[in-house]
Amino acid sequence: MSRKLAKSTILVGGMTLLSRILGFVRDMVLARIFGAGAATDAFFIALKIPNFFRRLFAEGAFSQAFVPVLSEYRVQRSPDEVRALVDRVSGALGVVLFVISVIGVVAAPLFIMAFAPGFIGHADKFDAATAMLRLTFPYLLFISLTALAGGILNTYGRFGVPAFTPVLLNLSLIGAALWLAPHMHNSIIALAIGVFVAGLAQLLFQLPFLWRLGLLPRPRWDRTHQGVRQIMRLMLPALFGSSVAQINLLFDNIIASFLVTGSVSWLYYSDRLVEFPLGVFGIALSTVILPSLATRHAESDPKRFSDTLDWGLRWAILIGAPAAVGLFILSAPLLTTLFHYGRFSAHDVVMASFSLKAFSLGLLGFILVKVLAPGYYARQDTRTPVRVGVISMFTNIVLNLVFVIPLATTGFRAPHAGLALATSIAAFVNAGLLLRGLRGIGVYRAQPGWPMLALRIGAACAAMGAFLWWGGGSLNSWLVAGSVHRAMRLMLLVFGGAALYFVALAAMGLPMWRWKPESIR
Repeated sequence: MSRKLAKSTILVGGMTLLSRILGFVRDMVLARIFGAGAATDAFFIALKIPNFFRRLFAEGAFSQAFVPVLSEYRVQRSPDEVRALVDRVSGALGVVLFVISVIGVVAAPLFIMAFAPGFIGHADKFDAATAMLRLTFPYLLFISLTALAGGILNTYGRFGVPAFTPVLLNLSLIGAALWLAPHMHNSIIALAIGVFVAGLAQLLFQLPFLWRLGLLPRPRWDRTHQGVRQIMRLMLPALFGSSVAQINLLFDNIIASFLVTGSVSWLYYSDRLVEFPLGVFGIALSTVILPSLATRHAESDPKRFSDTLDWGLRWAILIGAPAAVGLFILSAPLLTTLFHYGRFSAHDVVMASFSLKAFSLGLLGFILVKVLAPGYYARQDTRTPVRVGVISMFTNIVLNLVFVIPLATTGFRAPHAGLALATSIAAFVNAGLLLRGLRGIGVYRAQPGWPMLALRIGAACAAMGAFLWWGGGSLNSWLVAGSVHRAMRLMLLVFGGAALYFVALAAMGLPMWRWKPESIR
C-alpha cells in the first residue's frame, strides 16, 4: 500500500508540477503586461473572493466531509447506493452554490467593501474590482462542482485527471492576457473573463472521466438522504474550520488593502512561489493520503492508519525542509528571474522578496498541516481541527497586529511582510496542535528513527544552504543580467542545490533509491 501511495503521490505531484509551471508562466505574463499596481490589486481581490468561498465549500469543508463518506460507501455499500449518494450530493451542492453565486454577482460592491475596505476611498480600484467580481464570482459554482468530480475520481484512485485540471485555469488566463486584453478598452477585465471561462472548462473536462467510471452525477435534490445528511453534519464543523483559515486570509487582505499600493500584488506573487512546493508536494500528498486513511479507518485497521500518517510526515519533512531553505535564500533571484520584466520593477522585486522570505519560514508548517489534518477528517472528526484552527486564527490575528501596525506606523518600507510572517508562525502552531492531538488519542504512534532522520535532514539542508548562499551573489547582479542568463544561473543553483542535498543524505546513509517508508529512518 505504501508503494501505491508513493506512486500516486508522484503522479499527482507530476501533474501539479505541470500546473505550477504553467502557473509561473501565467504570472510572468501578468507581471510583464500589468505589473503590480492599482489594476492588478483590484483583479487579485476579485479573484480572492470566489477563491475564499471555494476553499470553504469545495476544497475545504465539502471535500473533507465528502471523501470519507464516499470511501465508507464504497467499502461498505453497493454500487447503486454509491451512485445514489453522488446524485443527491451533486444536487444539493449545485443548488446551494447557484444561490450563493447569484447573491455574489448582485451584491458585488458589498463584497468588495467587506474584503477590501481600503479600496472604498479609491474609486478606480473599487469600481474595477466590482466589475471583475461580477465576472469571477460564478467561478465558485463551476470549481466547486469540479471539486465534487475530483473527490469522486480521487476516491477511486483516478488521481491524474483532477491534478491536471488546474492547468486549464492557467491556459485560460494566459490566453486572456495575451490575446483578449489588447482588444479591450480596460484590458484587466480580460483576466476576469478568463477566470469565468476556466471554471466552466475545468468542470466539463472531468465529466467524461466520471462517465467512464459509471458515476456521472444525475443531480437530485434530496436533503433527507442518509449520506447527504451525514455529509452535512460533518460539513458544519468543517465549514467553520475551513472558515478559520479563510478568515485569516480575509484579515490579511483587509490590512493589505490599507497599505501602500502594490502590497496586495507583492503578497500575491510571493505567495505564488510558496504555493509551488506546497502544491507540487504538500497538496499532492494530502490528496493521496486522505482516501487511503479513510479506507484504513473504514476497514478498522489502526496500525496501517498510523503507519500511513508516519509515512506522510517523513516525506513532508524530507521535501519541505530543503524547499523552505531554498525559497528563503533564493527569494530575490527567483522573483527577478520569473517576474522582473515589463512593468514589474526592481522595487517590486525587493518588496515581494521581503514577504517571500517570511512565507518560506512557514512552508514546512503548511505542508505538515496538509498531512496531519486528514488524520482527523478520515476518521470523520471535523471538530478537533476546528478547535485547533480557532487557536491558529487568533494567533495569526494577534501577530498581524503585533507585526504590521508597528512596522507601518514607524515607516518600515515593507510592513506587508509582517502579514506573511504572522501566517507562517500560525501554520506551525496549527501543525503542532494537530500532531499533539493525534498522539494524545493514540491514533498516531511515531515509528523509530525520527531523531536520526532529523539530524540527517538538518545537516543536508545546511550544506545545500551554504552552496545557495555562495552562488546567489548580490541582487544587483541578477537585476542587470539578461533573462537567459538569469534562467541558466537559477537552474544551476536549483539543480546543484538539490543534487548536493541528496548526495549529503546518501553520504549519511540515506540514499534516494532506498527511500521506502520502512527505510526512511
